[in-house]
Amino acid sequence: MPHNVSLISTIATGFGLALIFGFIASRMKVPPLVGYLFAGIVIGPATPGFVADLDLAGQLSEIGVMLLMLGVGLHFSLADLLAVKRIAIPGAILQIAVATALGMGTATLWGWSLGGALVFGLALSVASTVVLLKALEARNVLESVNGRIAVGWLVVEDLVMVLVLVLLPAVAPMLGGVQDAAHQAAAGAGQSVWMTLGLTLGKVATFIALMLVVGRRVFPKVLWLVAKTGSRELFTLCVIATAVGVAYGSAKLFDVSFALGAFFAGMMMRESEFSHRAAEESLPLRDAFSVLFFVSVGMLFNPSVLIEEPLKVLIVVAIIMIGKTIAAMGLVLAFRYPLNSALTVGASLAQIGEFSFILAGLGMSLKLLSPEGYSLVLAGALISIALNSLLFAAIEPAQDWIRARSAFARSLELRDDPLAELPMSVPQSVLAGQVVLVGHGRVGSRIAQALVDRHLPFVVAEENREVVEQLRAANIPAVWGNASDPSVLIQAHVARAGMLVIATPDSFNVRKMVEIARTLNPAIEVVVRTHNEAEGRLLEQDEVGKVFIGEQELAQAMLGHVLFRLGHDLRRT
Repeated sequence: MPHNVSLISTIATGFGLALIFGFIASRMKVPPLVGYLFAGIVIGPATPGFVADLDLAGQLSEIGVMLLMLGVGLHFSLADLLAVKRIAIPGAILQIAVATALGMGTATLWGWSLGGALVFGLALSVASTVVLLKALEARNVLESVNGRIAVGWLVVEDLVMVLVLVLLPAVAPMLGGVQDAAHQAAAGAGQSVWMTLGLTLGKVATFIALMLVVGRRVFPKVLWLVAKTGSRELFTLCVIATAVGVAYGSAKLFDVSFALGAFFAGMMMRESEFSHRAAEESLPLRDAFSVLFFVSVGMLFNPSVLIEEPLKVLIVVAIIMIGKTIAAMGLVLAFRYPLNSALTVGASLAQIGEFSFILAGLGMSLKLLSPEGYSLVLAGALISIALNSLLFAAIEPAQDWIRARSAFARSLELRDDPLAELPMSVPQSVLAGQVVLVGHGRVGSRIAQALVDRHLPFVVAEENREVVEQLRAANIPAVWGNASDPSVLIQAHVARAGMLVIATPDSFNVRKMVEIARTLNPAIEVVVRTHNEAEGRLLEQDEVGKVFIGEQELAQAMLGHVLFRLGHDLRRT
């Protein structure tokens, strides 16, 4: 051909083989992402035949990470992030410390240098953005309390890794490595490590402040102006250009990762009334480019490490999938969250990804990490990503098994917790014929406010501890816990309630909640929310109560308005 087509050939072969191997994996009842990883190995430099452009694949995968984080930001408000700060910030920092210590201790036993052991441990401590979000989305728990904790935890991990990437070149000589050119120049100018740290923190703080103060005002207005043109392609272009532009600008100006920049761009666009449309318009691109991320991971992997160092690979995978999981679970339980939350967060973080590759690559360039260490990090990433879905599938069986065999596990959920019990100060008049409202999110909070305005008694059952504390501070009766646990509905006095309103997006436990409520109160009326029509039909067939399906109810309300304006009565149609 008369011109360079490496970009086209990389995309064509990457997508083509990902489709083939992903389909085969799906037919074998294995997650398609395993097929995407295998496609990357096939077109990578470690296997014979066609070799795709690794640099181009890496850049394309970065775009996928940006778009995926944009989607998370569009569904994850600042309030959601602040609501889990008490567990996400200390939990992420402590988990990074534990995982780093495990990696460092292992590498030290192997005879590695201090610098190599530190880089190796840090690389094993940070989870993959793409894998975590894909796993949460596939199980429809991204917007649940457990999903918000995991995402908030991930955001804190990303911020910590940003600081590590900036500081590592400056401290490399102390650890037995070398400085890069930029930090040699800074050192020559008399810039200390503490000055570098202060400058980095200042840049990150400036970026966050700029997004919160300026971004949340500017981005919604931009979306509004573009939407007024009526052009779908312009609107999609605006969303993508904003995400990629902010991600690139944040990396260049503030030394913030592409992923974090795109995440904040999405959070600011969420303030717009067009945020749902923005999420829908960007979804096809997000899915397509996230596939290239997995392909690029596979391209980096050299299968020979499995033959040459099988024991070390097993130890690395154990640190990632067992050590990190146990550490994360212990920390979540220590913050008095239930076993299900601990298992979900533990499974979410039981893999490593893009930040690990960047950190390991930087460690090699600074002469801290050996090529063997780099290969072990890649092997750990590939295997943990491929097996991560199995951990999620094992959550419910593991939860049932642990509860059945461990009195300690059962005691964790029955322990004396002031938020798990309704205060004695709640008037008895509120606890007779009241509404038991499960969930205080976007839908539940609106229902609660309407009940408050009409002076109707209700009790909230909510999984987020911080939300329960806020409700009690506002003198609203609330109890903390998962409403599929009988003790939570008992504390909400469902036996004397007039109605059970399930406003949580967690549709998996609806039947269990209804069964418990009707066992305690056979006459109770049940109202359920769902966004899935198929799930809604199944719930109606099971006679769980009145089911409100998002799109149907919106259409019904719009039709009622149209017929009313035309002089017709909806009840006669």
